[in-house]
Amino acid sequence: QVQLVESGGGLVQDGGSLRLSCTASGSTSSINASGWYRQAPGKARERVAGISRNGNITSYADSVKGRFTISRDMDKNMVYLQMNSLKPEDTGVYYCNAVVWKDGALSNDYWGKGTLVTVSE
Repeated sequence: QVQLVESGGGLVQDGGSLRLSCTASGSTSSINASGWYRQAPGKARERVAGISRNGNITSYADSVKGRFTISRDMDKNMVYLQMNSLKPEDTGVYYCNAVVWKDGALSNDYWGKGTLVTVSE
């Protein structure tokens, strides 16, 4: 089992920055990749960024390219999301996700409880 805990959310003004952190515990050696998702009020959860296990492959939603950066520290079992030039439309609950090897297959069912990011105009 893998447990994920997010931190770093808060209230920030339009154009500001925040850094989210995700701490993994449990069977962290089974983590294949990690990602950040977000869910705005009344909207579906969407993928924001992803990163491979060794950190050499990253991907971003078009809406955050050039503003957000995902990174990881395998020694500390941490994944980060640096968010710059924040916009009100970035408001939402941000969730950490892990893709984990489970019973010989990849499982995308590991989630933290989320951290709220609010960007004011």
